[in-house]
Amino acid sequence: MLHKISLGIGDIDKYRLIQPREPIDEVVKLGDELKGLRLCHINSTPFGGGVAELLVSYIPLLCAVGIKADWQVIRGDRQFFTITKSLHNALQGAAYEEISQEKTRNTYQNSNLANASQLDPNYDVFVVNDPQPAALRHYLPKSKAKWIWRCHVDSSNPDEEVWGFLRPYVEEHDAAVFTTKEFIPRDLQVAKITTMAPAIDAFSSKNMFIKKYVCRELIENLGFDRHRLLITQVSRFDRWKDPFGTIRAYQLAKEKIPGLQLAMVGSFAQDDPESWDMHAAINTEANKDGNIFVLSNLTGVGNMEVNAFQRASDVIVQKSIREGFGLVVAEALWKETSVVAGNAGGIPLQMTGNLSNYLVDSVEECAEKIVYLLQNPAVSQKLGREGKEIIRQNFLLPRLMKDELSLIKELVTG
Repeated sequence: MLHKISLGIGDIDKYRLIQPREPIDEVVKLGDELKGLRLCHINSTPFGGGVAELLVSYIPLLCAVGIKADWQVIRGDRQFFTITKSLHNALQGAAYEEISQEKTRNTYQNSNLANASQLDPNYDVFVVNDPQPAALRHYLPKSKAKWIWRCHVDSSNPDEEVWGFLRPYVEEHDAAVFTTKEFIPRDLQVAKITTMAPAIDAFSSKNMFIKKYVCRELIENLGFDRHRLLITQVSRFDRWKDPFGTIRAYQLAKEKIPGLQLAMVGSFAQDDPESWDMHAAINTEANKDGNIFVLSNLTGVGNMEVNAFQRASDVIVQKSIREGFGLVVAEALWKETSVVAGNAGGIPLQMTGNLSNYLVDSVEECAEKIVYLLQNPAVSQKLGREGKEIIRQNFLLPRLMKDELSLIKELVTG
């Protein structure tokens, strides 16, 4: 059998402390209507990356409203995850010529076949996250469950050959879900296609309230000067997060704000072999400047430390050039920290109103916005407050639960 991640039961009523009563009541009502439904989310890693981050909190809350929810993680060797990382990149527009090779296709198909044979099939609904396990449904033709494919990446302009390979597997599902309508490939033929944005857990260790002076003390213990300005980017070590663009923007900003510090905080995941080389390259660049710090989950920087960095920083940067959603943007805004971010993918969903003025399309623009916010802290604080309200209204877990359970209700009741 595949690994099941044991998480326990959450407490949906906590959200009544920070949100209006009506949306919580709607989720509880949906849970009552679907009580006892067996639901399984499937992905490719138990830690690192947005999907795992989301499921850790999401599955317990589903259980809290009466859903029998589980999370299963597929297995794979380095060759399989190297291929699926390339598929991930290709969905976001990168070329991947090896997909035409029979060996590449066989590796992907055989791994999905092996995982399908080990999957616990006793569920009413499966939610398959991203391209790694997309072929599982194909290898379980007798399954009577409803199958949903959930795409978390920007698939608005996928590599044609890769999409041609994946599309038949996706089309065997009963529904497909994307973050925004712009991400839906035009030639996709699935009975139900819909959109829903991810969300964050306001009560996780990564997002819970911590007093700012504690956060400043924590980062000081990691080598930062608490009395100097700090900007931070939190992300996987991934080319699409444009880490070198962030470093260059910092260098330009530092010309006007001497003493500026930059934290590059990242995480590794078992399904992302590319991250090791990217981490090494970022470190090589950072070592040229004593005020750039590269930290990760391998060096003891976990969720609580990320929380501290997002609260202690004067500005959060997320200079992505492709982005499915960007949970780290929502996390920073929830903490009332202003954000300068790439005008890419799902980020503009979160940075609306006045925040949209801080969506950037170049390194130079990124540096300019960083400098402006650092020099105008009152503006920065106002944006932070506005951002928190956007997240409260649109991007906390109960809203995602409502969206997904509404889709599931539609599928299982016909």
